[in-house]
This record gives sequence, C-alpha cells and structure tokens, in this order.
Amino acid sequence: MLNKKEAITIIITTLVLDFTISLFSLRETFLPMLLTIFIVIFANLLTKKTMSAFLDTEIEIKPWEFTRWGFKKHFRSQKPISAGLFIPPIIKIISAGFLNWTAALVFDVKAKVYRTAKRHGLYAFSDISEAQIGAIAASGIIVNLILALAGYLVGFEDFARLSLGFAFYNLIPISNLDGNKIFFGSLLLWTVLATITLLGVAAMILII
Repeated sequence: MLNKKEAITIIITTLVLDFTISLFSLRETFLPMLLTIFIVIFANLLTKKTMSAFLDTEIEIKPWEFTRWGFKKHFRSQKPISAGLFIPPIIKIISAGFLNWTAALVFDVKAKVYRTAKRHGLYAFSDISEAQIGAIAASGIIVNLILALAGYLVGFEDFARLSLGFAFYNLIPISNLDGNKIFFGSLLLWTVLATITLLGVAAMILII
C-alpha cells in the first residue's frame, strides 16, 4: 500500500517529530516516543489510503512543502521548501518548548484509470471533487480523534495528547494541509471536526 518513497518519507518525518517533541523536554524520551509518533502517523495515513481506495482514487504521501511565502508573486523559491521538516523544531524553539507542531505530511490524489472508464466511458476523464478530497483528509483526522479518546480512556495520556495534537495542527486550513482540503471540501465538516478537536484540547489542558 505504501511505496518505497512514501515509506522513507514517513520514517524521516517520524524521526524529525520525535527529535522535536523530545527537545527541551524532561518528560518525553526519544525512543519510547518514537513508536507512539509512528503509530499516530501510520494510523492517519492508512485510513486515508483506505478511504481513497473506497473512492476509486489513489493518494501519494509526501512531505509538506511550499514554494511561496508571501502574497506577492515574486515571493517564491526556485525549489520547494520542506516545511514539514524545519517548521516543527523552529516552532518548538520559538515557543520555548511549549508547542509541538506535528503537521508535516500532505497528500496528492488522482483518479484510478478503471474509475474513469467505469463511471464515464473508456475515453472520458474523471475529475475528483473537493468534497471527495476533503473526505479523504477528514478520515485521517477522525481516526486520530478516536485514537486520542481511546488512549485517554485506557490511561495512555501521552498517546492521547500526541494523537489529539496531530489532529489539531493538521486541521489548520493553510497551504496543502488536511485542514485546507477539508475546509474547501465541506465547511460544515471542517467546523464539526475543529469544534470537537478544540474541545478535546481544552479538556486535555484542564485534565492532564
């Protein structure tokens, strides 16, 4: 289900996030947190892959990158900047260890060839709607929220906090993050997920 490039991307991202979360922290240790981060990320991506297959589409997981950093057209870099690799540690340092930014992976989606032929005829082309892209992105967020609740109920507070934080940061509607895909796919769905996530974050801060 994952190709070699995607697997390498996930491994590198997991290591970067593990280093970032462990930075300045006496509570978090590098190796135990590594497995926790991997489970949170893998569950999110596996759910998206499953939802994508259900919709007769394919997604490719890749690092969060951007080429434009301002509103003016000339505010561009010639090569994509790997925001998913350098933003987490920068935010960790700027916030003096308070914020653990975990939004580092995005996905591209395309229709499968047989989906086009099956639904529109052999020589027709099939566009993927923003609602379908949003549904794929939302599926990953939903599974992270479920895992956060399950982790809290069984006493795995670190896992619950990390899974909830992963959902929170990825829901921010900027750039190519999941939140942007959900926002334009269905504003109602984004509002519901954002409300649930914010309530979860508030409860986590007050309880844990």
